[in-house]
Amino acid sequence: MSDPGTRISDQQSLRRGKIEIRGLTKQFGDSDVYRDFNLDLQEGEFVSIFGPNGCGKSTFINLISGIIPIDFGTVLYDGKTIAQTRLSYVFQNYREALFPWMRAISNIQYPLKILGLDKKTQSLRVEALLAEFNIKIDLNRYPYELSGGQQQMVSILRALITDPEVLFLDEPFSALDYEMTLFMRERLQHVFLKRRNTMILVSHDLEEAVQLANRVLMLTRRPTRIADTVPVDVPWPRDAKSLTSPEFVAIKSRCLEVFSREVARHDSAGAASGSG
Repeated sequence: MSDPGTRISDQQSLRRGKIEIRGLTKQFGDSDVYRDFNLDLQEGEFVSIFGPNGCGKSTFINLISGIIPIDFGTVLYDGKTIAQTRLSYVFQNYREALFPWMRAISNIQYPLKILGLDKKTQSLRVEALLAEFNIKIDLNRYPYELSGGQQQMVSILRALITDPEVLFLDEPFSALDYEMTLFMRERLQHVFLKRRNTMILVSHDLEEAVQLANRVLMLTRRPTRIADTVPVDVPWPRDAKSLTSPEFVAIKSRCLEVFSREVARHDSAGAASGSG
């Protein structure tokens, strides 16, 4: 793993491209979720998305990953379309995301099967992935025989087996207890520092959003825009002790200040509208 004193600026990504989002627009009924939304992200970084409930955090990654259609706008990954880019997705509800009739190893191998790779190649890929990250799980068990953390690790391994250019994570640890959450955050950092896949995380937990990111994108309420982009210049890897360091607390406080300001602004606007 990376030296504990290594800072983000010293961790140079092998992926140099940009994710360009231009004119992103999405409506649900008469409500604008995104309206002419523009954003540039650097490939090879870890970005957290944080904002008020209902602001469209999950909708954002669903749009730019192609899970739900965009009304207007474009999304390009180093000049390539969504369909031309290797994307993977880790869902919030890991129990529903895994195939219960398949053993864990078959769940992990499934994307390779879809790609048409032979069984020997599938097995070698899984073995290499497990060895790379020192994950010890009995993959011959069915998902229901595994703990919640083990099930979510299987989901992450399945998402990584194709070596995606971009990995989307939609509140992946929200159903886990705090002890397992801390463990999973550390494992995910290990994956990121070793592979440097672009990772985009939606989180409702500000501590988690800061701990895992190069940058935290703070969103407003709908129609959603970026309230602020907060860099996280804290040494990697960030274990539980890092959460109480002065620099971590300062960054978290800045994010909380932006969040509180946006919530207050929305509440004030709503009160003014109601009084009119």
